[in-house]
Amino acid sequence: MKITFLGTGTSQGVPVIACECSVCASTDLKDKRLRTSLLLETKDVTLLFDAGPDFRQQMLREKVIKLDAILLTHEHKDHIAGLDDVRAFNHKSRTAIDIYSEKRVQKAIHKEYSYVFSTIRYPGVPEMRLCTVTDDVFSVKGIEILPIRVYHHQLPVYGFRVGDFAYITDANHVPEESKEKLIGVKCFVINVLRKEKHISHFCLSEALELIKELSPEKTFLTHISHQMGFHSEVSKELPDGVFLAYDGLSVLINE
Repeated sequence: MKITFLGTGTSQGVPVIACECSVCASTDLKDKRLRTSLLLETKDVTLLFDAGPDFRQQMLREKVIKLDAILLTHEHKDHIAGLDDVRAFNHKSRTAIDIYSEKRVQKAIHKEYSYVFSTIRYPGVPEMRLCTVTDDVFSVKGIEILPIRVYHHQLPVYGFRVGDFAYITDANHVPEESKEKLIGVKCFVINVLRKEKHISHFCLSEALELIKELSPEKTFLTHISHQMGFHSEVSKELPDGVFLAYDGLSVLINE
């Protein structure tokens, strides 16, 4: 199994529009961050976690030619704004693409993309098959996926576990019952917005505390803002086994 970080930035990306800070002005490519999204690939199946406004650019950069399903963590714009571009995969596969999310997120998709579900549909609109996610394990083409409930301030969102890999973004609280679902994870991806505390995202110290508690072999930090600092400098501050992810990074996961 291979994961690829399509984007590792927060909702505004890095650089931020009109920002003149040193991180936004950095020439280091690892400081250039599209909105957070991740690709998971096995020999036969390709899954996408979230499809934000940079979806098209990310698919082209990584030369993705097949997409079996999209798993949505929640309905915020930086996680669903790219769904119109699934049209390209519809055209190639001649079928609708499966979109996995909880019912609340499906309501947001119906509102945001009303033309997709209209009785009179314009030719060429995206074809989406909405599949409901609950707390129960579900399967996508033979791959078992365990939803993990976490909280983005007061908004319930889903993280996902696939074998020895777990992915959590846009959260600042993991309930004890959800931590139990993360026991034994070897490769862990967790959101870390900045070093200072934030109302709805883990800050660096909070994430490191959770990582210490779960003890995965490797952890990659994502959903990073320009307030975190330079990739090269922050990387030196991290403990062994913890890495600051960057756009385009690929990691092999051996189960």
